[in-house]
Amino acid sequence: MSHEDISLSEQEEIRREKLSQLNEMGVNPFPYSFDVNHTSASIKADETLVRDEESNPDTEIVSIAGRVMTRRIMGKAAFFNLQDSEGTIQVYIRRDDVGVDNYNTVFKKLVDIGDIVGIKGFVFKTRTGETTVHAEEFEFLTKTLRPIPIPKEVENEEGEKVIYDAFADKELRYRQRYVDLIVNPEVRDTFRKRTHMVQSMRNFMNDKGYLEVETPILQPVYGGASARPFVTHHNTLDMDLYLRIANELYLKRLIVGGFDGVYEFSKDFRNEGLSRFHNPEFTQVELYVAYKDYNWMMDFTEKMIEKVAMDLHGSTKVTVGEHEIDFKAPWPRIPMFDAIKEYTGHDLYGKSLDELKPIAKELLIQIDETFGVAKIIDEIFGEYVEPKLIQPTFITDYPVEMSPLTKKHRSKEGLVERFECICNGKEIANAYTELNDPIDQRERLEAQAALRDGGDLEAMTIDEDFIRSLEYGMPPTAGIGIGIDRLAMIMTNSESIRDVLFFPQMKPE
Repeated sequence: MSHEDISLSEQEEIRREKLSQLNEMGVNPFPYSFDVNHTSASIKADETLVRDEESNPDTEIVSIAGRVMTRRIMGKAAFFNLQDSEGTIQVYIRRDDVGVDNYNTVFKKLVDIGDIVGIKGFVFKTRTGETTVHAEEFEFLTKTLRPIPIPKEVENEEGEKVIYDAFADKELRYRQRYVDLIVNPEVRDTFRKRTHMVQSMRNFMNDKGYLEVETPILQPVYGGASARPFVTHHNTLDMDLYLRIANELYLKRLIVGGFDGVYEFSKDFRNEGLSRFHNPEFTQVELYVAYKDYNWMMDFTEKMIEKVAMDLHGSTKVTVGEHEIDFKAPWPRIPMFDAIKEYTGHDLYGKSLDELKPIAKELLIQIDETFGVAKIIDEIFGEYVEPKLIQPTFITDYPVEMSPLTKKHRSKEGLVERFECICNGKEIANAYTELNDPIDQRERLEAQAALRDGGDLEAMTIDEDFIRSLEYGMPPTAGIGIGIDRLAMIMTNSESIRDVLFFPQMKPE
């Protein structure tokens, strides 16, 4: 595409013209580097940097870089706000300090809001007490060719502050996250918290001696969850591969191989719908620990997430929407059928498919001929129980049909030793006492294959190599998967999964 083919706005034309003028003046509008020794935050935090001619005349020269966000030009001098990765700081610039051409032409005429500049100078405080950098050197670092949508704050007749032209359109913000991060700095805080959350969990598991590992994303047989996969093709091997829906079966192979505790923060991919809680690619951490069961894993989980809340908020209490959620351990533990009975009045334990169908109809649950016992129970739970559970709660002891990779319950017929952690009305974790009997495992996966043949495209496939690994002996093991995106939504008080993903999946423009 030639330059002439691009349809430019008037503003974009003006900026390109300024770019040409900078080049003509011999000013490189895209230089290679700039030595930075301070940030806006570090300058504001260090009072020893503030120059005072009487008491502190020989202060350090600071070097700072960032975007010009506002300007107030007063003839031979000007103030502007410079925004860097940690906030904004005021800069004072004078013609007599930075040179006539640099000030009169480059700064006053060729710099636009959003351009990136470098400043070297000393720190002082204005009469109003604002920490300010007095620029002794000014360097152009990046010319922006598109105007940045800067919100304008205006007082109305009642004296209230009203913001105009805010970059607030959700769809645009998700598509152009780079602009969102520039003009809505609080978004950066959300993602810093997300990273801090992951680090907190990683530290917690490392301190226990568990090993962080990596397992394949491209898998010849997908498994470890009930979901539809993305399919891709390997040209050299001429074979289809699947983007992993979970990493469970590979991590269990490592337990077979002799590791006592392994975990992985994994990108997983499920070829399903988009919603406030679903993105086709998402992150979870899966952890497997030998010689433990799901009771131990409940203790471990509530302690780890309690620590995450403390690390991020300095408290076990986190505000999420209109709720205050308290992650202080211990959390309630309620068997699944008890919870369903409490919220629907129906005891579904031991009910056959023929007995469940009229109950589902009475509860206005839409079902079809592909639904088995597990699917109906899951739909009833998801409609009537899950949204009611705001405080973190362990729902335990699921039907065997719902959990093909889980050990049968040691005392309750027809159930397995599984729990899900529900918080703020959504599942954030799923855990088992892992099934390590290869004969039982084969039978369960064959039952899944039969469901699949009957039309359930989310049913699991048989992974012969995984069964073979179990035949070499996997010790008793507890395993869990925790949804990082959903936990981040709670820990950052975000309404949508798209608010905690830098680049959520979107339809093409």
